[in-house]
Parts: sequence; C-alpha cells; structure tokens
Amino acid sequence: MARLSFREQVLRVREDAIVQSVNRLLAEKGFDAMTVDEVAADVGIAKASLYKHFASKEALAAAAMVRVLERALQVIEAQAARPSASAFDCLREVTRWTLQTQLAGEMPSLPSQNSSLRGTLIEDKAYVNLVMEVSERLGQWIVQAQQDGSLTSQLPPEVILYTLYARACDPVVGFLKAGGQHSDEQIVDWVLTTCLDGLAART
Repeated sequence: MARLSFREQVLRVREDAIVQSVNRLLAEKGFDAMTVDEVAADVGIAKASLYKHFASKEALAAAAMVRVLERALQVIEAQAARPSASAFDCLREVTRWTLQTQLAGEMPSLPSQNSSLRGTLIEDKAYVNLVMEVSERLGQWIVQAQQDGSLTSQLPPEVILYTLYARACDPVVGFLKAGGQHSDEQIVDWVLTTCLDGLAART
C-alpha cells in the first residue's frame, strides 16, 4: 500500500474530524436542524474549506452514515466469529450495539422523507454497498433464527429486518434516558426485550 503524503494525511485527519462532528450533530439535532456553518465552526475550519471535502449538507450526512455502517459491519463480523453463538444471539448483540450507540449520542438521525438526501444516499456507492452488505448478513441470521424456532416464522424476514433497523432511532431510548431514573444498561435490556421477546404474556 502506497504511503500517504503529509498533505494527504492532514486532509484525512481533517475529514475524519468533520465526519465525527457531523455524526454527533446529527445525533443531537437531526438533519434538518444541523447546518454546515455549525459543522465548520465545530471543527474549527472555514466553511469554504469544509466544502473542499464535502460538496453539500447531504454529502456530509452520507459520510456519517457510511462511517456508522462500517462500524456496524465490524460488529457483525465480530459476532460471526463467535463459534458458539446462535443466529438469534448474534442479532441480539448487534441490536444491543445499535441501542448503545444511540445512547452514547453517536447514531446519526436522518429524516425518512427528504428527496435531496435520499438522492444523495442512493448515488453514494459506499453507502449503498454497505447497506446491502449489512442487510444481507442480518437477513441470513434472521432466516436461520426463523428456521430454528428462535424467531417467529409468521413474519416475512424483511419485516424483522426493518424492525431491527428501527432500533437505531427508537424514541423510547431517548424518553427513558431523559427521565434520568434508569441506567443505560437497563434501558438497553428493556428495549431489547420488547423488540425481540415481545410484549405478549407467555403461558
């Protein structure tokens, strides 16, 4: 692998700082409230310098999503390397990581309806490839868990997949955190229970 020049190293460090700032601001304020000016000020660079790295607010959000999906894939690979872990166990631990990341203020919050943002994400090959990879890996575990009876087979696998994805922006986490009466560990365990074990009483 070719060694990066000093200038390339500086640019990469700056880009990492930008993405970290965007990730935090998206988690705190959401896409609509976050501004490019805020990102530039938070990183300590001129707005014009920021635009040399990312052409738009949408591009900033896409970069943050790529970063969190890369982290998710690392978590998935770590779970897959556990020889004795069942598919259900792997799904539970990946979902646990998702909730912990949200509680830590490190999960980007994006609107579900925004045509310009959606267009940028669809055109971002890194984002699309990572979404496909993460979805495929989780989907395989879902099917395995349905086959061994750990998950209900009455639901299509994609419904379960989207339900797990929704934990990344589950408002229950924020409500319980804001109440200040429960630990992060309790909140994660309770949301995992309602998500994966359901609310119906067992006989």
